[in-house]
Formats: sequence, C-alpha cells, structure tokens
Amino acid sequence: MSDPIVWTSEAEAKLKEIPFFVRPAARKKIEKFALEAGATQITIEVYEQAKKKFG
Repeated sequence: MSDPIVWTSEAEAKLKEIPFFVRPAARKKIEKFALEAGATQITIEVYEQAKKKFG
C-alpha cells in the first residue's frame, strides 16, 4: 500500500460536519474515491466530488 492519503485542513473540517458515527465510513469512501481518481490529497474539491457521487 502507498503512503496514507493526506487531508487538507479545509477538507478535514468538512469531514467533521459529518455525524461522528458515520464519519469513519465516510472517510474510507472519500479516500477510496480519491485513490481511484489518482489523487494523493483530499482537498475541498475532491471532498465535494466524492460527496456528489455518494450523496
């Protein structure tokens, strides 16, 4: 496995808006989405794209 994916502070703040009980699953989904898209960092843009995809 490659290096763990990096979250920008803005994206991390957005993640904190997700209820804590679903946050770990959401984080995994967003990271998987980013890796599949070839991203190495979770930015607000990547976060928003993932959110659109998963609803």
